[in-house]
Amino acid sequence: MTPEGYARLSEELKRLKTIERPAIIRAIAAAREHGDLSENAEYHAARERQSFIEGRVLELEDQLARAEVIDAAKLSGDRVMFGATVRLVDEETDEEVTYRIVGPLEADIGLGLLSVESPLARALLGRKAGDHVEVETPRGTRYFEILEVSFASAASPQKA
Repeated sequence: MTPEGYARLSEELKRLKTIERPAIIRAIAAAREHGDLSENAEYHAARERQSFIEGRVLELEDQLARAEVIDAAKLSGDRVMFGATVRLVDEETDEEVTYRIVGPLEADIGLGLLSVESPLARALLGRKAGDHVEVETPRGTRYFEILEVSFASAASPQKA
């Protein structure tokens, strides 16, 4: 996991524990004051939300405890690996895209964060600038050329 991904999950955990958890406890208490709990929709909705929050807290605590943080800024080389920022061109459409190869827990394709477990990332791993890759996607076979591989940027890349 990248340091940014670790920080994002830590912030979510902090928010759940300090804001969401106390708010749901207050909501449950307020719903109880309305009387009969068996037909109290507010109470049941609040309990359901509480269950979700507690499950997410446990999940985040586990993920953070087991996380291995790798700072891509300390990596170097010319080959694609975890933490690399890769600029590609789709050989059929000439569309350029930039992705950062990250762990599956922090992947967000809309932000240009590509899971190391994705088909595209697996096809890119070990390759270098100038290499051509073929990857099977749900939309069929796609062909890319790697334009650039870098490790310097810690900021999230964006689609070009």
